Amino acid sequence: MPLPLDELRDLIARHAGSATTAPGILPGIVLGKENAPTPPCPEIVGPMLSVVVQGSKRMAIGAQDLTYGAGQYAILPVDLMLDAHVVSASREVPFLGFGLLLRPEPIAELLLAAGTQVNDRTGVNRLSIGTLTQELSDPITRLLRLLDRPADIPVLARDIEREVLWRLICGPDGSLMRQLGAEDSHTARISRATRWLREHLTEVVRIDQLASVAGMSVTSFHRHFRAITSVSPIQYQKLLRLQAARTRLIAGSGGVAEVGFSVGYENPSQFSREYHRMFGHAPGRDAAKKVLVDT
Repeated sequence: MPLPLDELRDLIARHAGSATTAPGILPGIVLGKENAPTPPCPEIVGPMLSVVVQGSKRMAIGAQDLTYGAGQYAILPVDLMLDAHVVSASREVPFLGFGLLLRPEPIAELLLAAGTQVNDRTGVNRLSIGTLTQELSDPITRLLRLLDRPADIPVLARDIEREVLWRLICGPDGSLMRQLGAEDSHTARISRATRWLREHLTEVVRIDQLASVAGMSVTSFHRHFRAITSVSPIQYQKLLRLQAARTRLIAGSGGVAEVGFSVGYENPSQFSREYHRMFGHAPGRDAAKKVLVDT
């Protein structure tokens, strides 16, 4: 029997894109609302719980191509390179979604508190698609209710988030969650490497250095990085740089050459060429969006 999602729909519809969901108000929470389907766009997403409350969404990761709709969720256990887009949305029935950043630290705390074995080295899993249960939807709803009572957020948000994580750990996706919280799992090790790449965006990638960050041999690191993310570390860093550049161009943070240099490109022609290859248009088009908004 489908779950009643009316309250979740109302909360997301009212708060998505509003000042109540500005960064830092409810940390780690993302609310999405789209009034029309969106085009496929390569991006790096995760680690995240992504819930569809209305409409549907499609994700392509390597050979995996998955669509999930209202009352379903996806768990992305590590930063993944994917093509994600909304496939079902309209002004009358907009797409509505909820996202929760999955941080390893609180997951590890829960596993330790429960006496669960943390060193889970089970097989690699890129993502999991599941069906929302009452046990999981209840704390998500209570978490979003805090947006109507912001004074309660510092007191209650952390405990409600822990309940969401615990329900995932105790559910059919428990193994995937344990991999994320386990310091010694392949998923956690690769996650440390992807986090390092984000934090050192402009630096030249050395595979032996990344392998050291992950605590793995070079051979093992290369194999597991591609198995989990579906791309090589070099390709992964390239997309990180191009994503950051696109965000900066749309925000009006500089000209095309300046932005390209700020994310690690020394050759403007190479930057423009790779940007066009990734997004299907020249970087100047995204820079012009800021101009149009300002005018």
